Order: sequence, then structure tokens, then C-alpha cells
Amino acid sequence: MAESVQPNPSTSLVPTATAGDPPPPAPPPPPTRAGGFLSRRPGIRVTTEFDSDSAVFFHKISCKFLDSLAKLKVSFQNNDKGEVFEPQLALTSKYLSLHYDLEERNALVKSSFDVGPGLQFRASHDVKAQQGEVAMVADLAGPAYKFELSSALPSIGLPKATFKFPIGEVSFEEKEEEEVKKMLSINGIVKGQLLNGVCTAQYQDESLNLRYLYKDEQMAFIPSISLPSNALSMGFKRRFGPSDKLSYWYNFDSNYWSTVYKHTVGKDYKFKVGYDSEVRLGWASLWVCVFLLSLNCLVGDEDGQAKTAPLKTKIQFMLQVPKDDIKSAALMFRVKKRWDI
Repeated sequence: MAESVQPNPSTSLVPTATAGDPPPPAPPPPPTRAGGFLSRRPGIRVTTEFDSDSAVFFHKISCKFLDSLAKLKVSFQNNDKGEVFEPQLALTSKYLSLHYDLEERNALVKSSFDVGPGLQFRASHDVKAQQGEVAMVADLAGPAYKFELSSALPSIGLPKATFKFPIGEVSFEEKEEEEVKKMLSINGIVKGQLLNGVCTAQYQDESLNLRYLYKDEQMAFIPSISLPSNALSMGFKRRFGPSDKLSYWYNFDSNYWSTVYKHTVGKDYKFKVGYDSEVRLGWASLWVCVFLLSLNCLVGDEDGQAKTAPLKTKIQFMLQVPKDDIKSAALMFRVKKRWDI
């Protein structure tokens, strides 16, 4: 009896080529990384804005790094003579932020982190003024109820206590007055539903402001009054469609009023016209948003593809016409460009 031949497990699962079959495709080459280390650099956003009224350029450069855990922002201004002023440097993260003014050589440091379940520590310090603030925030019966104790540094009195709840907050603070050296000041704000609208009562510095907001899909009505001055004002907004909206404000104590009409065409065009009786000025504004051709960067991504930097530009034209002197009407413009590199 002839011996049986056992199949080789290493070759039994591999199909054998037959005559006429095309050759198997070659494996794809490994991806190449263009730019090496630079290809992994964080994305950079550059924004430049020019205002014809002040003839000043505003520049801002920002980028996120460490997997978006921190953000670096540099901003400055320059005039038509090339003079640079108000340079600012900001480094922000989840727990720490640093704002540095290069002209003033001053830094503002802020920090916030959790020290336990439902307990948060917050602090800020102005290096040049040698002033700051520390605060502790505790959750009471869930995150909707909070109790905060804050104190200025150096301390000048009792800490400020604030109790926050779902419909508002109340704070107690010790203040010094001219006639009375020290007194307890109470401030607070409360919101609640009333007659299909929202009523807001805000008490601050012995003044009470009552504001009511009724809003539906087409109209908004906003009356407000301040006590004890009895200053009464009224706001009215009317939407005529998805692209047209009219706003009107009137102050009964001064008889000042203002109105604004807004018309939009998609996301690229925005037209506004309005009048303010307090400054006796009429104005019209047109915002145009355009996307220019993308710019190809020299730095590639991980797949060896060239990155593109979309150039977004916003242009605003504004015409201001004083009521008392129409001949002194002024036409201004503003240009804002943004690169995402």
C-alpha cells in the first residue's frame, strides 16, 4: 500500500498561478514624509486687519501645539510708517495662562485647577501692579449649585462670597464708603419664566434693573426699567425672513432712539443700515467675504501631500453721514485677511 502524502500547511493556503493569469500587483511603497520634523509642526493662523479710519494695521498669529493642549498667540499693531506698538504675547492652556505686554514689561498670570471632587482653585496675579485674586469654588448638591469665596491680594477685607444657583446668583462683599468706612454690599441677579418670556432682575450698587424678554420666531420685545431712577427703555426686533431683520431701541427718559436694518446673502454678504439719534449719525455698512486661491506651502503632511493654506478675506465698506452736516459724509473701509497654514 502506497504511503499517503500529507499537504504542507505552509503552502496549501497559497493559490497557485495558472497559465494566463496576470501577475500579482506589487505592494505599495511606504509613505514618505515630506519635510521631516517640520511636517509635524502645529497649524498656524495668521490674521491681518486694516482700518482706514485709524490707518493702523492689526496683526495676530496663533497656533496650537502639544495636541491642542496649549495655544500661543502673538499680536501687535503698526502704522503706515512701519512703527510697531502694543505687542502682546499670550500662552494659554487648560490649567495656566500667561499674558505678557512687551511695551509695559508686565505679565498677567492666571491659573485654575481642581483640588478635589467638586472643589476648584482659581488664582490671578498682575506682576507689575503686585495685585491679584484667589478663589475657591465648591459644588453644592451638584454642579448647578456653587459656592465661591474670593479674596483680593493683598487682602483689604473680608473675602467676597457668591452663591450660584440655576436661576441666578447672589454675592456679598465688604466695601468702603466715604461716610461709612466699611459696609456690606449685596449684589445679585435672578432669571425666571414669566408670561411666555424671561424676566431678569439685577441688583447692583443699590440700583435695581428689571428686564423682560419675549421672543418667538418672528418678533422680540424687550422692555426694561431701572429703579430708583425710573429710566425706562424698550427694544423691538422683527424678522421678515431668514435674511432680513429690523431692530429698534428707544429710551423714554432721554428720547434717544436708534434703528438698524440687516440683510444677509448667504454667509458671504452682509448689509446693514442704521441711524442713532444720540450722535445724530446715519450709516450704512457692507461686509463682503471672499476666498482667494489657496496657497501651497513648502511643508508637506505625513502622506507626502502638500498642504494648502486657504486665504479668507473680509472687506467692509462703511458710509457715515452726520445729520447736521451731510457734506462731511465719510467713506471708510476695513480689510481683514486670514491664512490657515
